[in-house]
Amino acid sequence: DKAALADRYRELQRTVHPDRFANAGDAERRLSMQLAAQANEAYRVLKDPLQRARYLLELSGMPVDDAQSSLDGRFLMQQMELRERLDAARRASDAEQRLRSLATELAAAEKQLVDELAGLFAEGGAEALTKATDASRKLQFFRRLAEELQQHEEDLSQS
Repeated sequence: DKAALADRYRELQRTVHPDRFANAGDAERRLSMQLAAQANEAYRVLKDPLQRARYLLELSGMPVDDAQSSLDGRFLMQQMELRERLDAARRASDAEQRLRSLATELAAAEKQLVDELAGLFAEGGAEALTKATDASRKLQFFRRLAEELQQHEEDLSQS
């Protein structure tokens, strides 16, 4: 729940913000700065679905190893096809339209994986966490592709 997360973050910041400790001793000011920095980092991680999934997996004793690439062949073929489509869209006369269409498709795929991750974490258990690990790796692939697509869109807009 993004709204609840944002509310809790603001509440924590009000409690630990260094300005509230301007007249406190050195130790309290340092602690306040550390707690504010931790709250900022926690909010940054928890508001991003990929980072949140990886954090939850790590807490569950299943950290994601990016070097391991044991994803199914069908998914990897889909990624190759999407990359080819991105490359073709970049060079097309209607590049903006094709890139927008691909961006919409990628966003839908990311949302599906985020929803899948939510269900897997709610389910719990070793098998669900293993599936969540694979889903987070897939989400990373889509995230990288979306970043490349965004860069191409920015390049087009500057041309």
